[in-house]
Amino acid sequence: MEQHELRPPRGAKKNRKRIGRGNASGHGTYSGKGVKGQQSRSGYKTRPAFEGGQTPMVRRLPRRRGFTNPFRVDYQPVNLRDLAAFAAESEVTPESLQKAGVIRSIRQPVKVLGDGEVTAALTVKTHRVSAIARAKIEAAGGTVEELTPRKDPEQKRQRGKSKGKPVAKKAGAPQTETAKAADEAADAPEASAETEEEQSDSSDESSESAASE
Repeated sequence: MEQHELRPPRGAKKNRKRIGRGNASGHGTYSGKGVKGQQSRSGYKTRPAFEGGQTPMVRRLPRRRGFTNPFRVDYQPVNLRDLAAFAAESEVTPESLQKAGVIRSIRQPVKVLGDGEVTAALTVKTHRVSAIARAKIEAAGGTVEELTPRKDPEQKRQRGKSKGKPVAKKAGAPQTETAKAADEAADAPEASAETEEEQSDSSDESSESAASE
């Protein structure tokens, strides 16, 4: 067979649908669009989920709640019972776990969980270790080291406080009763000082008048 003898299979190529070419063609008069209405007009277009105005199915069905956290880190879980294959005084790392067949890849971080028991003293160096697993490993004489440092919660609190902006006091805003009481308490020492000066002046005048008499 030569290249010029190649032909497409039967039914692969179809003639274009020619509308408005007389009733004998089967697509004349209304050109296959029916009698009047929205769908017979030129430029008719609707979204894929449009159902003629009724509540579409995407809104009738219950929707999933919540959101997807873009900062979430997915760890490969490794329980303490999976560490039974390691001998005492051995070092448990993502590489050694992959060699032992416990995990598949070292690209994803590893977290050791506390399901099971450990009797040998192991040096565990993974990205995360749960509190229960840490207690059991240290009770067996082993040590734990996390490869990914944790964020200090105190720094988070300080960062949250620094983001808070002080609220500016508006000039024409009415004062509340508590604010008025605070202002009166602040002005009270000055008023008492003025009364003491007035009393001292009056006492001096009375003593001078008694001396002149």
